Amino acid sequence: MILSDKTIREYLSCGRLSIDPIEPGQIQPASVDIRIGDTYSIVEESCDGIIRLGSEIRYKTIQSERYLLMPGQFVLATTMEYFRLGDDLTAFVEGRSSIGRLGLFIQNAGWVDPGFEGEITLEVYNASRCAIELEAGRRVGQLVFAQLDRRAKNPYRGKYQGQRGATGSRIYLDEEI
Repeated sequence: MILSDKTIREYLSCGRLSIDPIEPGQIQPASVDIRIGDTYSIVEESCDGIIRLGSEIRYKTIQSERYLLMPGQFVLATTMEYFRLGDDLTAFVEGRSSIGRLGLFIQNAGWVDPGFEGEITLEVYNASRCAIELEAGRRVGQLVFAQLDRRAKNPYRGKYQGQRGATGSRIYLDEEI
């Protein structure tokens, strides 16, 4: 079940959901607007130009109120908000249509697991032919919350728990399959 604005407010009041900071205008009929923060991370090029999934990836991190995203450029960004989801809540990250119509794609893996706590790292891509200026505090997406039928037996306590800032991939920490 997708949470309504009324339920989101109730969950925020009783602590089943925490979003900090949050402005009342961010709560929409069935979602909460997310704003881009001031931290960006860019994959550093390796000497051979190959990203190896089993190796630690190096990033250059920049903190700035404004970031100029060039055409075809990809950057990690962070939400301004820090989230705490209960063990019975999940969320979906969705872009805003107004932003997508400019050729700016805001995404993350798309899914926030029950029990997650932290800022959400966003994958940002400029698909347009013009540079796009990103500005901290700008609404760029939305989080849609859903109620699980019961608490998760194994809520999220993984490698991104408590993250702050644009957090690079930690895939190299995965066990081999």
